[in-house]
Amino acid sequence: MHYVDEGAGPPMFLLLHGEPTSSFLWRNVIPQLPGRKVAPDLIGFGQSDKPEDIGWYSYDRHVDSVTRLVAELDLDDITLVVHDWGGPIGLRFAVENPERVARLVILNTGIGGGSAPSKTWLRFRAVVRELGGALDIGRLVEAGTTHGLDDETRAAYDAPFPTPESKAGALAFPELVPTEPEHPNTAPMNRVRDALRSWDRPALVVWGADDRVLPLAVAEMFVDLIPGAEGPVAIAGASHFLQEDKPDEVAEAIREFLAR
Repeated sequence: MHYVDEGAGPPMFLLLHGEPTSSFLWRNVIPQLPGRKVAPDLIGFGQSDKPEDIGWYSYDRHVDSVTRLVAELDLDDITLVVHDWGGPIGLRFAVENPERVARLVILNTGIGGGSAPSKTWLRFRAVVRELGGALDIGRLVEAGTTHGLDDETRAAYDAPFPTPESKAGALAFPELVPTEPEHPNTAPMNRVRDALRSWDRPALVVWGADDRVLPLAVAEMFVDLIPGAEGPVAIAGASHFLQEDKPDEVAEAIREFLAR
């Protein structure tokens, strides 16, 4: 597992990306945060190893790899910042290891499963299934922004995936979303959601207000779910990848949260 490790704490940040990005997603946010920042590339993404068997990837394995990284680096008093699939992974880590996590910052993600997703998400999954190894990673990220990406940035998102086989992790994530009660990830994700009902530490919800797949109503669900959660801080002009659209506003919201 590759990871970025910059600055010196406290505070101690752990920033978790999702589908189909990497620590590169945080490049414009990290320099604006105080303290020490650790941002891993999940297995299958960025500069981390990329098992080519789609069946290798599981919710448990992603959580285990993050848990091991935290243990290896002995990270404590963590401000956990999660986005997209980093949410189910990181929030499960938090509720299973609460002694290491001081506060949560939740960006455009979801938790829980077993119910029918939106039609927009189902179209996304269908496209990923259809394209398979021909999936255009850079264009997929760009589709989740309001202002698009320049050629250099698209190329940077494409670079970790030079072959169809290297995209196994990106192809696996949509299949790991529990869209029906019998899905193997329904029960563990629902346990995480239920555990958050008794989360007793600070939490902040920050959202790209123009996200078509995870609308602002999902952000409000998190605020209702977690006792005392602040927000949602709705960032206008930002879509799903709000770190690309409005990195300055994302960093500002986090800094103000820490100050409070």
